[in-house]
Amino acid sequence: MKKIWLLITGLALVLGIVGLVGCGPASTTVEAINVSNQQQGIWVAGEGKVSVVPDVVTLRLGIEAQEASIAEAQSKGTEAMNRVMDALTDNGVAEKDIQTQYFRIRQVTRWDDVKQEEVVVGYRVTNMVTAKIRDIDKVGPIIDAVAAAGGDLTRIDSIDFSIDDPSEYYEEARQEAMADAEAKAKHLATLAGVTLGKPTYISEGVQVPPTVYPRVVYEQAPIPAPAPAPPPISPGEMEISLTLQVAYAILD
Repeated sequence: MKKIWLLITGLALVLGIVGLVGCGPASTTVEAINVSNQQQGIWVAGEGKVSVVPDVVTLRLGIEAQEASIAEAQSKGTEAMNRVMDALTDNGVAEKDIQTQYFRIRQVTRWDDVKQEEVVVGYRVTNMVTAKIRDIDKVGPIIDAVAAAGGDLTRIDSIDFSIDDPSEYYEEARQEAMADAEAKAKHLATLAGVTLGKPTYISEGVQVPPTVYPRVVYEQAPIPAPAPAPPPISPGEMEISLTLQVAYAILD
């Protein structure tokens, strides 16, 4: 009986301790912290910039015709647009570099004070294309040719400059960005009194900042005859920017 009594007493003591640990108001939770996902080493951002002269010009142009009926507006618009397309191809723009961007036929209305309602006064046909010009010296003459071909129906909405193949400039900017990142990392390592190791992480981001150019617009204005000299077109320069995010190991 004595042995049985001692066994029951010991079991009750163990259960009591477990209950205190599991149910007590001051119970403590231990969490494991995984440091393997933390950013380690020296992290820097390197930037490379290259200024280049654009070699491609994209014009957004077309015609807008308004007549009393859809048939008249469409007929007039089609004739003018055919002349504009001929002007582009006759001046060396390849057909593959001409693409329709916008075509619309819509009613033109006005408010009638007598009837107290909108009344239809005609129909307007708009046909816009983009033309990629690969010889910048021809941009001025092409604008003149298009304006003469389309006459008062001509619309030239915008002119944009770009690089046909920017890959070589990206490579130049990439080398500059990597050199910039390494220089920054070495400086930080010197300040911290550590030895810089090899890169352990590299991420690249490319950015070509948009350049705002004046709009070239031929709208509701007669074309003078004879035409003056072609409008001067200056491509200027555009900047290709590339950023590298680089992490370097610390050796000691």
